Amino acid sequence: MNAIETTGLTKRYGQIVAVDDLDLTVPTGEIYGFLGPNGAGKTTTLRMLLGLTRPSAGSLHVFGRTPGPGYLDQVGALIEGPAFYPYLSGRENLRVFAGHARVPGARVDAVLRTVDLTDRAKDSYRTYSLGMKQRLGLAAALLKDPRLLVLDEPTNGLDPAGIADMRVLLRKLAADGVTVLLSSHLLAEVSQICDRIGVLSHGKLVTQATIEELRAGGTLHVTAEPAERAEAELIALVGRESLHANGSGFDLNVEPAAASRINTALVTAGVEVSELRWREPDLEQNFLELTGDDHVR
Repeated sequence: MNAIETTGLTKRYGQIVAVDDLDLTVPTGEIYGFLGPNGAGKTTTLRMLLGLTRPSAGSLHVFGRTPGPGYLDQVGALIEGPAFYPYLSGRENLRVFAGHARVPGARVDAVLRTVDLTDRAKDSYRTYSLGMKQRLGLAAALLKDPRLLVLDEPTNGLDPAGIADMRVLLRKLAADGVTVLLSSHLLAEVSQICDRIGVLSHGKLVTQATIEELRAGGTLHVTAEPAERAEAELIALVGRESLHANGSGFDLNVEPAAASRINTALVTAGVEVSELRWREPDLEQNFLELTGDDHVR
């Protein structure tokens, strides 16, 4: 059973279509990156999943359940930033949340340990750094010991150290069996942590694939002299249709494992190879082309 499935999910605000006929599948046990530029419809989608906004059309399921009693029992969420009482301590804030969620008080110390805030739990929330505030928000989302964690831009505004800390936390949660749906406009961050991504543009899902699938189809770059003899040998080895000359050498559409065979053949033919390097696809350029936007980074 998938953690999340939507079919034809749509949200309209008058004449504006914020989410358009969305078919989304989030497999159980994965970290799923929900990627797109600001204004693409990511937060609106999350709000529909969490019952905060009613869809205009379509259906959605979380662990096979449709919206209704018990629908969100196994879901934790951090949407649009954490909101806490500034003069209460981190622990006191979580106790308030635990009371509203009707979960045992023992969960408070458990989640503080998970997000590594035990040493600062007695301190006032207003003294927390932005990274600590984000971690406390994550702790609140974990109070129900959820199977699914929904996060909207959890690294937004964090410095590199805070982003690295959040990455470690999410990987630990995934290793413990929690499915994570992570919304972001940061391509570099998503590609480092997620198993699978979906790209949203102008409310439409333009692609959905694993990171491995997106990185498939790289090229082997070869720089060799004399160039004329190198080109002739490479055509004989891989075929003209798999060879693309550029200003500094040749790009070959082959598997990475072919590099050793190609190098040996060129050297044997008297060609001097100065560079043999595998180039992965430019993910950022691919996403810019998919979204037609220049704000995905």
